[in-house]
Amino acid sequence: MDAQTLRAETFKRLHERDRAFVMPNPWDAGSAVMLASLGFEALATTSAGCAFSLGRPDAEGALSLDDTLLNAHQIAQATTLPVAADLENGFSDSPDGCAQTILRAAATGIVGGSIEDATGNSGDPIYAFDLSVERVQAAVVAARSLPFAFTLTARAENLLHGRLDLPDTLRRLQAYAEAGADVLYAPGLRTADEVLAVVKAVAPKPVNVLMSGALKLSVAQLSAMGVKRISVGSAMALAAYGEFYRAAQEVYELGTFTFTERSMPFSTANQFFKV
Repeated sequence: MDAQTLRAETFKRLHERDRAFVMPNPWDAGSAVMLASLGFEALATTSAGCAFSLGRPDAEGALSLDDTLLNAHQIAQATTLPVAADLENGFSDSPDGCAQTILRAAATGIVGGSIEDATGNSGDPIYAFDLSVERVQAAVVAARSLPFAFTLTARAENLLHGRLDLPDTLRRLQAYAEAGADVLYAPGLRTADEVLAVVKAVAPKPVNVLMSGALKLSVAQLSAMGVKRISVGSAMALAAYGEFYRAAQEVYELGTFTFTERSMPFSTANQFFKV
């Protein structure tokens, strides 16, 4: 069994356990190595973290598919952990384009990825229902054509784009589950009741919950609700950028360097990256 197939099988089994696992989101190879050192069992890329590291905004078409795949490849090569990629809307409006993106993504060494139903167009942010389902169906066919168990996640993006329509979100997730998606994901859930509604709607398919923003639940609480996978999106990248910016502000505005008292020692950081 080659390394990618082994990682794919490991990733698949994580979703079959009777408890949730946390899949944090590194934004580059270095952050991936640090997360792996803590004992996390899988990782996922973050479009926002990748965009910020390149000096670009997220969710405005500023990242190309090539940018995304290079970032995914670098993260996948940095550790032995399974890695899933944030593939945004598949970088295409068409079902065939989504399928091609899955095939190209698989060639980077990742073992899973997500396709969302957000268009990237602020005037019309969510694809029509039928087209959304067709896009997932095409991505599923592509994933099943691979020589390993690629885990496909389908995302319903209503709640992130001002469409606070939980019934439509559940309808979409159910349709994506029926289309063959392995994992269902509705970022932007606001309450425990909404989490439970999603879990119930797509059962027995596993659900990913984003713990970033207003939702404040523990791993134990989410696991008890039947959630199988927990991610943090851009939250860790924002934590790192926040500390960096506060340090720079202190130097510029106060002319002091007390931030170094909080910094990780050079020897500790350097040790993470020694082979």
